Amino acid sequence: MRLLIALLLPWLTFFTIGRPVAGIVCLILQITLIGWLPAALWAVYALGQYKTDKKIEKALQRK
Repeated sequence: MRLLIALLLPWLTFFTIGRPVAGIVCLILQITLIGWLPAALWAVYALGQYKTDKKIEKALQRK
C-alpha cells in the first residue's frame, strides 16, 4: 500500500515513515509537473530504506 502511495502521492509517503521535513520538500518538488517523477523515485527509494532499517532493527532485537 505504501508503494502505491509513493507512486501517486510521493510527499505523503514521507509523512507515513516519520520524515515530515522531507515530505514538505517532496511536496514542493511534486508541485511542478517535471518534478513529480523525481519526487516519486525519491519516495520509493526512501520507502525501501525505511523497510531495510526496520528489518535491521528487528534482527538486532532478536539477539
